[in-house]
Amino acid sequence: MSVHEKIRLVRQLKGWSQEEVANKLGMSPNGYGSIERGETDVNFSRLEQIAELFNIRLSDLLKINEKIVLNQAGTNNLQSVWHIGSCSPEYLQLKAELEKQLALNEQKDKEIEYLKEINELLKNPGNFG
Repeated sequence: MSVHEKIRLVRQLKGWSQEEVANKLGMSPNGYGSIERGETDVNFSRLEQIAELFNIRLSDLLKINEKIVLNQAGTNNLQSVWHIGSCSPEYLQLKAELEKQLALNEQKDKEIEYLKEINELLKNPGNFG
């Protein structure tokens, strides 16, 4: 797995868009996108900046391969927990997508509960004065 693929994978696991990362790095979205596509050679200082943004050591970013699994410790937490395992990049991408979908489902469940509460309030006209 090349460095640009590793960078893209970590970004995806964090659930960030290319635009978000570009803004956080003070880059244009096109400039950052060219890094992820492997069109631009990334200098050492930029790699350090990317690793810091992802809240991982640069050495860990460079060591990521098919046998390292990244798990986010919470959806809103930028801390990463590293577990050694044997997984393909495709598995990691599917896992990240599943985690996003689970978070969306949780949000929808909360919205449904709020709507039920509103519905109950509207059923009782005495609630409005």
